[in-house]
Amino acid sequence: MLKTALRNVLAHKARLLMTVLAVGLGVAFVSGTLVFADSTAAAHRAAASKNFADIAVTVTANESPTGGPADQRDGVLDDALVRRLAAVPGVAAVRPTADGRAVLNAADGTPLRVRTGANLAAAYVPGADGEDRRHPLTEGHAPAGAEEIVLDAGTAAAGRLRIGDPVTLATDGPAMTKRLVGIATTEDTRVTAGGTLVLFEKATAQRLFATPGHYTGIDLSAAPGTDQYELSRRVTAALPADRAEATTGSAQAAQQAVYVGTLTRGYAKTPMVFAGVALFIGSFLIINTFTMLVTRRTREIALLRAIGAGRGQVVRAVLAEAFLVGLAASAVGFLLGLGIAAVLPDVLSTGGTALPHGPLEIGPRPVLAALGVGVGVTVLAAWLPSRRAARIAPVEALRAAQQPPTGRPRVRAGAGLALLALAVGVLIPLTRAKDASEENLRTAMLGCGTLVVALVVLAPLLAVPVIRLTGRLTRRFGVTGHLARQNALRDPRRTAATAATLLVSTALVTGLAVIGNSTGQALDRQAAAGLGADYVVSTGSTTTGIDPAAVRRVAGTSGVRTASAVTDSTVVIGGRVRDISGVAPDALDDVMKLDFVSGSAKELGPGRIALSGTVARENGVGTGGRIEARMGRSQDFATYTVVGVYRDNPIARDVLGARGEVQQHAFLPDSVQRVLVRTDAGAASRGTEDRLRTAVGNNPLLKVQDRPALVREAAGTMGDLLTLMYGLLAIGAVIAALGLANTLAMSVAERTREVGVLRAVGMDRAGVRRMIRLEAVTVAAFGTALGLAGGLFGAWAVGALANGAVEQYALALPWGTLLLVCVVSLGIGALAAALPARRAAALSPLEAVAEA
Repeated sequence: MLKTALRNVLAHKARLLMTVLAVGLGVAFVSGTLVFADSTAAAHRAAASKNFADIAVTVTANESPTGGPADQRDGVLDDALVRRLAAVPGVAAVRPTADGRAVLNAADGTPLRVRTGANLAAAYVPGADGEDRRHPLTEGHAPAGAEEIVLDAGTAAAGRLRIGDPVTLATDGPAMTKRLVGIATTEDTRVTAGGTLVLFEKATAQRLFATPGHYTGIDLSAAPGTDQYELSRRVTAALPADRAEATTGSAQAAQQAVYVGTLTRGYAKTPMVFAGVALFIGSFLIINTFTMLVTRRTREIALLRAIGAGRGQVVRAVLAEAFLVGLAASAVGFLLGLGIAAVLPDVLSTGGTALPHGPLEIGPRPVLAALGVGVGVTVLAAWLPSRRAARIAPVEALRAAQQPPTGRPRVRAGAGLALLALAVGVLIPLTRAKDASEENLRTAMLGCGTLVVALVVLAPLLAVPVIRLTGRLTRRFGVTGHLARQNALRDPRRTAATAATLLVSTALVTGLAVIGNSTGQALDRQAAAGLGADYVVSTGSTTTGIDPAAVRRVAGTSGVRTASAVTDSTVVIGGRVRDISGVAPDALDDVMKLDFVSGSAKELGPGRIALSGTVARENGVGTGGRIEARMGRSQDFATYTVVGVYRDNPIARDVLGARGEVQQHAFLPDSVQRVLVRTDAGAASRGTEDRLRTAVGNNPLLKVQDRPALVREAAGTMGDLLTLMYGLLAIGAVIAALGLANTLAMSVAERTREVGVLRAVGMDRAGVRRMIRLEAVTVAAFGTALGLAGGLFGAWAVGALANGAVEQYALALPWGTLLLVCVVSLGIGALAAALPARRAAALSPLEAVAEA
């Protein structure tokens, strides 16, 4: 039986090739993602280790226990401490640093690679040879004065900046203009992963990030043979007690690698989603392929049974074939996965984020995953066909023709309807959900998955009525259209299994497209309903502020009618951190469109706040009630009176307070984080935007956004959703094309005599090709119709989860995308039929009729 299984694999290798490719695609994503994750982590560790290779210990100032100003914290790190540390036994060299944060504009005036924790600034500290070995220059010279800077090569290239160009930048306050005099390189993974690096002359860096004559850190290198942990102990003993601490270089390298790894961790998730979808869809192709092979070999299996083969032997023989196919798919998929792992860093290095390159790390995990997934999925998918093969009786060897499997329609109908009822029972209650909690999301995934499985189970029963309905269209093609419909109806189970690949991918894409389109439109409506201002000037962070002079310049800009400053901070209510906006009540109506359910913003003042509907509902408080809250950097809770409850508003955020009180407790006291601008014309224009950018000094710390820009920013995740949607569509298209081509090729082989008879009675080759193509399009239309129905129902049912996050969410069908899905699906059917149709048309009528 083992020899028979091997012979069958070799005999049907062309037909099994499609299955190998389908499974290999899923294996490629799994193994490629694992290799990519391991290689990227290794590259991060290598880059971080290289960056800290010459640092044994770093000394930094401790945070003041009372939260004192920077000069109290940095005052201990001065030249006197540098000289003291240089005398510690085992210290080979001392390098003081003055590091901070700086953001800059590109040559076109737009902010460049602004990312939290990745916009680095440092002092250029030359050694005895006049060069800073941490930042070797590749072009130009070191900064020699307060007006000169050096950039790393990646930042300069991304911003199209060259030696001699003026560069607008900001550290924490007004914008400055410096001249670029040099280009340096860096191994800092925070920079190479998409950040920026600005190097200042040492005195300038001290003034910007510490205080004159003081540093933010001191790096020490160890003498040969000195252990860095022992050196750290000696250095700690030489430091002022409780005012500074020592950290080993290896600890810093590990911390930096973890930080950058956290930034890029999500990149491994999307390929894994693609892998799961590819394997799920590919399993239907495997089932269909082995079912057709078993049906085609009915007589052969019956003869084996007749000469003594037991049912178990038949099952094992079919599973052995599946095992061999799975091995081949694992090998092909693993090789493809190495290619995916090699190109993923370049593919994902977009939007200013660059992933480190390094050699591929091929450990046992990706290899075992490839084998487990490829072999496991193939063998499991072939189990049902193997059981069906074992039920073939020896008497089947006497049949003159192969009969399609009849199945048990009542059992299938009962199981399918039970699954459908379960899916509806799970999804319908979600239409009343109030939020997108983790529990609701898990329930939604379970319901949608059950719905898809129910449609797959019911597909053979639905194939006959649906295809008969669509047959009215194929009837227009005359005899070929009628024959195409009959061929599709000949074996509903095969038709349903072939259409299942398109059903699953279409359902996924349709659901994501509807939810994405509905959410995008809801965000647009919410921004329009909640924002009365035409522009918002903001810092994007509660720890940075807008220069007061810039606020005054914005208010005095030509064409500006109202400029209302807003202080943003946080407030702890009911154990959760919320966003609070400190506003001036008298100007609020002109820049915000607040819909108060009760109360108003006019009573805002010390000890009085207004709550959004969500916060009020979650804390069970209304207008006139009292609530305990801790605002900003305050350490104590206070009792606040609620003066109003308003409908959720992204501009007002969770809580409204009086600006003076919020400023008092803000992380940056007396600061302003946003300016809401209303123009005289009541509309945005390019000229007004340019004047506002000029008013804030083209400060890269600040964003000047009109309403469409705010909507795009709020809908940032929609871009990821669309990428995922089209990726799933592409994977589904590839596997569906493989499945259709495989099914049609095997179907043509089964109907060789039938095709010969048609050719003998006068059907020309074009008619044969048309018949095969129409059959493929009919099957594709059936799968697409079921997928659209499932996707639309799922999107409608889970829409309430999005409604919990976006109050004005309403179902909005993306007609263009749905039309594209239909066109692509039907196109897949036509393309997949090209080769089988050509092969069928090439059959010789006499040879086909004579074939037994």
